[in-house]
Amino acid sequence: MAGAQFLFQTGKNLLCEVGSARAKLPGIVKGYVGAKGRALVVTDPGITRLGLAAPAMEGMKAAGVDVVVYDEVMADPKVSAVEAATALAKEGVGCVIGFGGGSSMDVAKVAAVLACSPQPLDEMYGVDQVAPNTPRLPLVQVPTTAGTGSEVTPISILTTGDGQKKGIVDAVLYPDYAVLDGELTLTVPPQTTAATGIDAMVHCIEAYTGKNKKNVLSDTLAVAGLKLLGRNLHRVVLHDPLDTAARGDMLLGACLAGMAFANSPVAAVHALAYPIGAGFGVSHGLSNSLMLQHIIRFNAQNPRAAQHYAELAPYCFPSENFASTSPEGLALELADKYAQLAVDLKMALGLRDVGIGAEDVPNLADQAMLQQRLLQHNPREVGLEDATALYTAAL
Repeated sequence: MAGAQFLFQTGKNLLCEVGSARAKLPGIVKGYVGAKGRALVVTDPGITRLGLAAPAMEGMKAAGVDVVVYDEVMADPKVSAVEAATALAKEGVGCVIGFGGGSSMDVAKVAAVLACSPQPLDEMYGVDQVAPNTPRLPLVQVPTTAGTGSEVTPISILTTGDGQKKGIVDAVLYPDYAVLDGELTLTVPPQTTAATGIDAMVHCIEAYTGKNKKNVLSDTLAVAGLKLLGRNLHRVVLHDPLDTAARGDMLLGACLAGMAFANSPVAAVHALAYPIGAGFGVSHGLSNSLMLQHIIRFNAQNPRAAQHYAELAPYCFPSENFASTSPEGLALELADKYAQLAVDLKMALGLRDVGIGAEDVPNLADQAMLQQRLLQHNPREVGLEDATALYTAAL
């Protein structure tokens, strides 16, 4: 692209291989712990209960690595989880491993930094607010859901004491290694697979339609990610959840989506989804699903955005036909198909289905307006009245 000007960043190493968590992760970690000989695994109670990390940790121990585990991460992780993980990371740990969904990986990122930095966490929120040249412990990320793409992003989203979701966005959070192992996602329940899959698709869509940092590399990754996600989501949710190849494709699609939105940020879907998750305990992927069709319809009134949605439509739903010929018509059809997808995947269809009523809309809209870090990238400006109308439509 002649005249193109952009910055593209990503992590250092990516391993995509079935069985790699048990076969190769121990050696990778062994190479990072150095003389300290100790690694911290940050995960959640579900991973521990299912034993998903056990083979990898046994391999680490066999390789001579002393393994410390913090497994109390919950969805929409609180600052207290970061503080607890950081305390363990300061006890002679040479490498931090995020093993789980986006929440575990987000906590691992910040713990790896805080273990080496005197800067208070409160000063790190925002974009590029971590002190320059801040060191961190080596960081390895192992996703167990195909959704957040956190294994390749410089972003950590935390829930503060007052219930707000705040983000830390800084290149120091890029991992040293990301390990994609489709085997780890075989036990993910259908509803979680559906929600995380929609989350990954939203990452692709918002990266491709973004107003400020859209670029040729993010576009290419977003399209590649949507191709993988679009042709496999139905299969792994409704038909064959044990299809390792399809699960691996979903995991890679989510990773490509993460690379895309790390460099062309997400926008209004995420901005309006965050208050739903923070205020009502709704999973991040489901929160995105509840808002997606409404944001597409809102943005489709912008001709540039409509054109971008039209370009993505066949990748989102490769086995379906689109009747419209105009960009706006295709964009509106895309919104309708995402509404039907939620029905097909047996997901909640409206905010009322997750316990949110009309009386909650004003506060949700107020909270969404605090997400200017994201709203600035939306192809249409979103004001308080717009947010109110979008939440009302989503009821």
